[in-house]
Amino acid sequence: MLAKEYDYVIVGAGSAGCVLARRLGADPALRILVLEAGPADRSWTIDMPSAVGIVVGGTRYNWRYASEPEPWLDGRRIGTPRGRTLGGSSSINGMVYIRGHARDYDGWAARGCEGWSYREVLPYFRRAQSHRDGADAYRGGDGPLHVTPGDVSPPLCRAFLEAGQEAGYGYSADLNGERQEAFGPVDRTTRDGRRWSTARGYLAEALAGGNVTVATSALSRRILFDGDAACGVEFEMDGQLRQVRARREVLLSAGAINSPQLLMLSGVGPAEELQRLGIRPLHDLPGVGQRLNDHPDTVVQHRCKRPVSIYPWTRAPGKWLVGARWFARHDGLAASNHFEAGAFIRSRAGVEHPDLQLTFMPLAVQPGSVDLVPGHAFQVHIDLMRPTSLGSVALASADPRQAPRILFNYLKTERDREDMRAGARLVREVLAQPAMRAFAGEELVPGADQLSDAQLDAWARRVTETGYHASGTCKMGPAGDAEAVVDPQLRVHGLRGLRVVDASIMPEIVSGNTNAPTVMIAEKASDLILGRTPLPPSDAPVWLHPRWRDCQR
Repeated sequence: MLAKEYDYVIVGAGSAGCVLARRLGADPALRILVLEAGPADRSWTIDMPSAVGIVVGGTRYNWRYASEPEPWLDGRRIGTPRGRTLGGSSSINGMVYIRGHARDYDGWAARGCEGWSYREVLPYFRRAQSHRDGADAYRGGDGPLHVTPGDVSPPLCRAFLEAGQEAGYGYSADLNGERQEAFGPVDRTTRDGRRWSTARGYLAEALAGGNVTVATSALSRRILFDGDAACGVEFEMDGQLRQVRARREVLLSAGAINSPQLLMLSGVGPAEELQRLGIRPLHDLPGVGQRLNDHPDTVVQHRCKRPVSIYPWTRAPGKWLVGARWFARHDGLAASNHFEAGAFIRSRAGVEHPDLQLTFMPLAVQPGSVDLVPGHAFQVHIDLMRPTSLGSVALASADPRQAPRILFNYLKTERDREDMRAGARLVREVLAQPAMRAFAGEELVPGADQLSDAQLDAWARRVTETGYHASGTCKMGPAGDAEAVVDPQLRVHGLRGLRVVDASIMPEIVSGNTNAPTVMIAEKASDLILGRTPLPPSDAPVWLHPRWRDCQR
């Protein structure tokens, strides 16, 4: 039985909502309700790291959105998976734990987001984390989010890292530590061979206290207001329409797609757009749903000349043996996401910190699908870290059950197209190094004969997919920022009792995967909400290439 009133109502039990539930719920005097539209997260497909393709390609735990036809990608609609279960996207994502670069957060602070510099957010990254190798100035050792370093001992992974160094790039044992610009192992959110989502790390502990309630299969329809103050949420559950009151605040943590959607359904957003759909504008806030940003992702694929890829273990009978081992011992190939090795590099001289992310995979997947390239092969993912092409999230209907209209505008700008071409050429250079010669066979994608700018642009239009890192649609910024939706305290501008806490508040996308930063945002938000003194800033040093102005590496 749900009560009619709680101190805090959290919309979304995802990467941020689970963190808020635990941190706010640590005060036994507070009563908290978490509303999650999806079901509980009870499935081996979520727990097994190598089963990520099943959950991200399925529908039970996934909103499975698709973009509008993308004008700069030959009109293709891009699949946009979003978690719809306890843990949200942390329960269906690729489990890569990357924080972004220190200069990203310094940029947030420079844009008027006081309190969000790297020195100020690093302590929250550390508070969240329990790294398998223990604590240091960058890593946390006893936080709720367990992190395991990538295993770069397999021959293909080892050769890729060696090739990067042969090409003149540095090596870093911790791409979340002092030096990001390098080749090195990639951390992941797993523990003892299982996915470690925020539901497992945060929400389970929150529920043990007895003052946090979670309602699953509860679709939030609109935020309720008393004048300019949010006072509750209307939601649908068990076929019934219900309302719950929030004594203190409503905390919107539905993600970069659903948070702006719910704001607009509630009358908060661009007034003219809302009126066209028959929604009465409560608060004209033009920035809601704007500035959608993501990391466009492409691949370079090769046949592997030696039988050292993991392809045989993805087919029967190999996959049966791998699966049986995992069910028995939670180790082996099924205990990995297979993104063990990666790199952060700069596309050209004059770029201060890495704007390209490379992720190595000892397997190749047909672009735009979850179908494997048959035979031994491998691929390198190229992601643009700070793309200049921005999109939007808009309502298609006043019906909360109808998916919103998503437009990424990937590769709209010439800057982004130029950077993607540079990425392909730099990856080809790495794969041509001596360490990879024994492995790199025929180039399947883009194809060895695809050399010109026009040919590489056609490749990018054909294979670019989402990096699964939607952000920015409820931008954080000071009151004078016309595009801002929330202030640096994450309070919605012009309204009371309502905050947004998730990846949508990023004023600029971070230079790396967005799950770890989303957890950090919620960790910091919990102190803001409770009025606590921020954690002391860190003085841990950050490496920048001493000649970044005139050297690419």
